[in-house]
Amino acid sequence: MSEAQSLPVVAVLGVGPGLGAALAHRFAGEYAIAINARRAEYLSSLASDLRTKGGEVLEVPADLGDQAQVETIFKTIGEKLGPPEILLYNAGSGLLGTIEDITPEQFETTWRVNAYGAFLSAKAVAPQMIARGHGTMLFTGATAGVKAGARSIAFGPAKFAMRGLVQSLARDLGPKGVHVAWVNVDGIIDIPGRDFAQLTEEDMLKPESIAETYWHLAHQDPSAWTTELEVRPFKEKF
Repeated sequence: MSEAQSLPVVAVLGVGPGLGAALAHRFAGEYAIAINARRAEYLSSLASDLRTKGGEVLEVPADLGDQAQVETIFKTIGEKLGPPEILLYNAGSGLLGTIEDITPEQFETTWRVNAYGAFLSAKAVAPQMIARGHGTMLFTGATAGVKAGARSIAFGPAKFAMRGLVQSLARDLGPKGVHVAWVNVDGIIDIPGRDFAQLTEEDMLKPESIAETYWHLAHQDPSAWTTELEVRPFKEKF
């Protein structure tokens, strides 16, 4: 067991160079951080950056749509850091396309990463959170989970399923001391390397600003918990 056992543990699943990395940076220092992505090389780079700033970091590369791999993730986190106090489920990949474009395999993969992986992760951390009488689970949603566009034939149903999962978890686990919330990211995130020539900086959400909202949600008083929340740039239509 790492010396980080003295720190509460956050599991950040589905980490990329945008919101996932911003979440890891925001929670590092006051928490021991477990970071997950499919690409081990990216995790290694992010972990190195976090460690130079004094963070205690554990890399757990895996496919969140695979039950065995998810179970291994949380077994490793428990053994090396301790049980997560906070779960930040940020996985949200999915191809966009119409019913004519998306294959059955692509539909299933999108559902697995967004909804099934979220279920597996919640199931992994819930028992210990319930036993402790406190904990937090935050899930990254998207506009498609509220209103699915014509090209969201796979992504929309997957995010709707995640949102339904969160609503059920919140009703079940809230009375047991576990805060569960869904964050609708309504807009395009300003991610390094992304090129949207038609958009200005004002048109996009800053990952660090969204991470501040997650930090606030994770530390709300139980008398005023938020279960659903939307973040969007002021220029975004809704």
